[in-house]
Amino acid sequence: MLYQSYEAKRGLSAPISGMAALQTAALQWLPEPLASSFAVRGLRAFAETISALELTHQRPVFGIDAVEIDGELAPVREEAVLSTPFGALLRFAKDTDAVQPRVLVVPGLAGHFATLVRGTVRTLLPDHEVFVADWHNARDVPVGDGRFGLDEYISHLIEFVTAIGPGSHLMAVCQPCVAALAAAAIMAQDAHPAQPRSLILLAGPVDARINPGRVNDFAGSRSLAELERAVIATVPRRYAGAGRRVYPGFLQAMGFLGLAPRRHLTAFTGLFRDIASGDDAAAARTVAFYDEYFAVLDVAAEFYLETVKTIFMDHDLALGRMAWEGRRVRPAAIETALLTIEAENDELCPPGQTQAAHDLCMGIPDERKRHHLQAGVGHYGVFSGTRFEQEIYPEIRRFVADTERGGH
Repeated sequence: MLYQSYEAKRGLSAPISGMAALQTAALQWLPEPLASSFAVRGLRAFAETISALELTHQRPVFGIDAVEIDGELAPVREEAVLSTPFGALLRFAKDTDAVQPRVLVVPGLAGHFATLVRGTVRTLLPDHEVFVADWHNARDVPVGDGRFGLDEYISHLIEFVTAIGPGSHLMAVCQPCVAALAAAAIMAQDAHPAQPRSLILLAGPVDARINPGRVNDFAGSRSLAELERAVIATVPRRYAGAGRRVYPGFLQAMGFLGLAPRRHLTAFTGLFRDIASGDDAAAARTVAFYDEYFAVLDVAAEFYLETVKTIFMDHDLALGRMAWEGRRVRPAAIETALLTIEAENDELCPPGQTQAAHDLCMGIPDERKRHHLQAGVGHYGVFSGTRFEQEIYPEIRRFVADTERGGH
């Protein structure tokens, strides 16, 4: 009844959100000086803050229409290279003759859409040909399309890397670091001609036993059966995926809010203040963040449960017993270059968990390994924001360029 209860509460709150949206639209069209009056700004601040709290279940657009290359704007268009019921390989094609390194960005499948890495993609685009694994909302996937567990996720990564072709760079952001490392290992074990030229892992739980955080504590505080009873729901009949068992995206959003409630309360208090004081630029930044933060997708139950068990409960990869389709995953087979990046203040994947990949990838010479610990940022700062653009991205760009030259 979990999903049905959520839908009922959402139905009851819909009129409030709808009225807030209408009020916001109406107030924006008032003439001056009335629009700038204290009373109208206060009403607008209240309405926009209420609207910003609403969850949505539709994928936002990336909205990257052009990037600047060598001082000139190059148009960008999204192309679907291939698609399955559970995900698509997107290419951000640019109108440029430059031959650039190909990078596949793999965002997490943890309750948010791939557009959460929009800033990452935009930052990479001037110097790279960028592809993205665009995961689909499980509640929109009919039961007849089959299961989607951790094995299927890894299979998708292998298929995506193969479609891009030899010489690509595989970059995983957060949760999929384990799956990306496993995919690279399987491809190396098979001497696959399209195995990635480098592996870039950003803040992922390669070995969740190291410096455990709140996510680790949550996973270790109950059995898998208890977790399944608590958080797995069935998609209602009104959706295409009716009957599919899922980990609902609204639970993930609420969980993230619970990790740092004071931070989010401060953000929404600041949003109200910025709108009321007329600081529209600051308000727009906050609204844009929460528009993305509150756009949620449902995750197939088997993927969620297998991920929790494999990574956070049994630590299979770190202990050398992870398997894919019955085959042992051997990270020591990987010989391509490796870059790991962590955030000093990461509340979801504390430092040390990603760096553990260096010990697992024993087949990579030390001179082809790099690690970067970014001071002063939390989990999201490791792949988006000013620090990412100015301090972390240059490390990635230099690493990819060195690998392309064969000098790394």
